[in-house]
Amino acid sequence: MSKQDKVVLPGSTIGILGGGQLGRMITLAGKAMGYRFVTLDPVNDCPCAQVADEYIQSEYLDEQGATILSQKSSIITYEFENVNASIVEYIEEISDVPQGSKLLKITQNRITEKTTIASMGIPTAPFQVVDSEVALTKSIETLGLPVVMKTATGGYDGKGQWVIRSNQDLIEAAKAFQHPFYQGIEFIIEQFVPFEKELSVIVARNRKGEVETFPVAENIHCNNILHMSIVPARVQAASLKAAQAIAIKIANHLELVGLLAVEMFYNQDGSIYINELAPRPHNSGHYTMDACITTQFEQHIRAICNLPLGRTDLLSPVVMMNLLGQHMEDFYTLIPSLPKEIKFHLYGKKEAIVNRKMGHINILSETINQALDIADQLSVFREKQTC
Repeated sequence: MSKQDKVVLPGSTIGILGGGQLGRMITLAGKAMGYRFVTLDPVNDCPCAQVADEYIQSEYLDEQGATILSQKSSIITYEFENVNASIVEYIEEISDVPQGSKLLKITQNRITEKTTIASMGIPTAPFQVVDSEVALTKSIETLGLPVVMKTATGGYDGKGQWVIRSNQDLIEAAKAFQHPFYQGIEFIIEQFVPFEKELSVIVARNRKGEVETFPVAENIHCNNILHMSIVPARVQAASLKAAQAIAIKIANHLELVGLLAVEMFYNQDGSIYINELAPRPHNSGHYTMDACITTQFEQHIRAICNLPLGRTDLLSPVVMMNLLGQHMEDFYTLIPSLPKEIKFHLYGKKEAIVNRKMGHINILSETINQALDIADQLSVFREKQTC
């Protein structure tokens, strides 16, 4: 049987490389469908291990741990894209990884990612590759200020990123070239796109080539961390369709299996630029857990198991808000009096560290404005969030 025709039925065991909250929510969705799960992660009592059937404590690059995971699993998925691609390649030789390592390699490197997107004729912000302060200065002369400097690999939630608006910002960013942590890492400089809104589309594709997109989310960040997703996004209907069409084009071109989050910049004239890709369930898709016919996590299971994809219709306007470490003490006191429109999801992390994602809430109401009004009344965010 070809991989295109292979179907993984309930009762099978799915291995998860990574034990974070995304793995936890994949597992909870999949167990409701009748699948079993084994997760591999270096951290004892990680969120996914709390709900999986089995847990393997192992470093991601440990081939012995990867071999055990493969032996216990019918298929293997990864829950975040910073897993080293080499270990995924190793697992591909001895097991079945529907997502594969090819897309992982592309999305792990911003240079490769943007070059790939540009090759499809899809706009991205103008960018250059730099490896020194001299090269950085020359790039700024070409691109102009402001610009954003990012590490080509690694980095998330604003880590490994510098916004350069002035000479002082340039001096601070240039220190990265001498910092021991960044030695051997490439950097990319992107022209700052004066966008009106940040959007994202979660697209799913199975091995048969069936494709579905979720409703477009409008995202608001605070300190480079996603604070709020608003669905449906407050842009013109034609732009919503265009954003979904772009996501489908990328998914088909890359022969996606699983989920892909396509992050976009939306400009006032209706034009769209691609910012980043993430080949997995995504923070901006957490609203689907309560507001869509099929959640992004169930859809991921359906896609990698080559089942028919579920309907993605929006059941209710929704506002998703992240719960960070600094929110948790106040949030626990708020739980007994939460408005009926709020659903909350906590990730089982023991230590509430500042800016660490501890959970999220979904506010479901008849209109987006009503949901936003409820969000504004939540003192836990008003007092603790600085943007």
